[in-house]
Amino acid sequence: MRDLDAKDREILEILSKEARIAVKALAGRIGLSRSATSERVTNLERSGVIRGYRADIGEIDANVIRAILLVSLKRTPALGLLDMLARHTEVRRVSSVSGQLDLVVELEAASINDLNQVRDMIASSDTVEDITTAVVLRRDIDRESR
Repeated sequence: MRDLDAKDREILEILSKEARIAVKALAGRIGLSRSATSERVTNLERSGVIRGYRADIGEIDANVIRAILLVSLKRTPALGLLDMLARHTEVRRVSSVSGQLDLVVELEAASINDLNQVRDMIASSDTVEDITTAVVLRRDIDRESR
């Protein structure tokens, strides 16, 4: 990856907030010509600094219950538990992490009861030492990985 200068950082700052800004408007805000700005944006895309543009959409379904489960295991790897988690559509993401925790499990369910059923199934696994549940109240910043 190439070194970013102040203009590149300025472009990235603006695009991170206004991905649909016209090149002409972007150029005017950073004080470069349209062609120089366009070339910089193209170079940032080609080098992988800019990996894509997307819409940041707010909550669509307020009836979805989201939770994050913090799981400590008795032993790793727990491939059987991972296989079990993969079979449940409520499980949206599972991340293996370092430190005192072993897994971070992100759930989405239609109801608290559905969420509790999946949580109880995970907690009853013989490989699970401890589990902490955090119900998501709202998402203040939500950037999907690219």
